[in-house]
Amino acid sequence: MGWAGIGRLVVFALLVAFLTMPDAFAFVFEPLTENNAPAIYNQGSLWSLTVSHLTIVFGAGLASTVLAVALGIFVTRPSGLEFLPLSRSLVNIGQTFPPIAVLAVAVPLVGFGEAPTFIALFLYGLLPIFENTLGGLTQVPPLTLDAARGMGMGPTRRLFSVELPLALPVILAGIRLSIIINLGTATIGSTVAAKGLGEVIIAGLQSNNLAFVLQGGLVVALLAVLIHGLMGGIERFALRRLGGERGGALA
Repeated sequence: MGWAGIGRLVVFALLVAFLTMPDAFAFVFEPLTENNAPAIYNQGSLWSLTVSHLTIVFGAGLASTVLAVALGIFVTRPSGLEFLPLSRSLVNIGQTFPPIAVLAVAVPLVGFGEAPTFIALFLYGLLPIFENTLGGLTQVPPLTLDAARGMGMGPTRRLFSVELPLALPVILAGIRLSIIINLGTATIGSTVAAKGLGEVIIAGLQSNNLAFVLQGGLVVALLAVLIHGLMGGIERFALRRLGGERGGALA
């Protein structure tokens, strides 16, 4: 394990310790408080808020992945090529409208809570996954596809045995980008009563307590670093496995 891996383990241990025993870190945040304000967020459990935050981010990420990958596959098939402009327009909706605007539209339809936040994150996360799926599938070498046809593979088998495995590292990079973006974006969900780390930040802003603001922002930032590292490791593993399979095929 390299220094980067050791550093991530240390960060993970500190984050877990802070979330499970936040009062032990009060001395770090006390200089940021005024008028005997609490140094540690005391209006809820930091651990449960973090779990809620991650649940909605990964839930929306899973939904975005399913739709974006399916669309990417569809528009790279001969029968779906003509739908590429329409598909691009659909996945661009989340990036065209700010998440706060999506929340404003969604709240009258589905009410307050996690539902409007889920919708905003789902729409916001589509574009990077779709574009990477599209890029990964269209970059599969034609000679490889010709070889698969020569081996008697039909379209479905080529897709799942050749195209998707070759495109997987690129698709994973899109999923990683989508998740990291939405980790920060999810904090706005607290404006519509969704449980998450944005609740800590908003409480700090309302009470002029910088300690709360720093706690919420710091936890989100550390989660982003850890998840970025974890998903980057999965991408590297997929690349190494892909390289090994290519080497085995050439041998």
